[in-house]
Amino acid sequence: MDSSQQVPAPRTPLLLPVSFKKNYSREDAKGNLRNISLTGAFLEHTQDVFKPHEKIVIYLQVAGRERKLSATVIWSNSVGCGIKFNPTNNRDVQIIDDLIY
Repeated sequence: MDSSQQVPAPRTPLLLPVSFKKNYSREDAKGNLRNISLTGAFLEHTQDVFKPHEKIVIYLQVAGRERKLSATVIWSNSVGCGIKFNPTNNRDVQIIDDLIY
């Protein structure tokens, strides 16, 4: 199977309010992570429809910790978008893992 047809990791449902923005944007927007896995999530929002391959930054607050995560839009519709996390260090992976478990 080639990489363009990879099956996404199993998702864990959740409802987590987050702030996010496109990499080049100055203003944050609000949304909710509705499900999550170690590789990505569904970001529910009312912003403009994102295009696949757009880079975004998501701001999470979990158990008193704040993290800024980089992500790439995989697909998008009028309700939200599917994103793939681009973790840059172990703390990024750990906060995602904490949200799942």
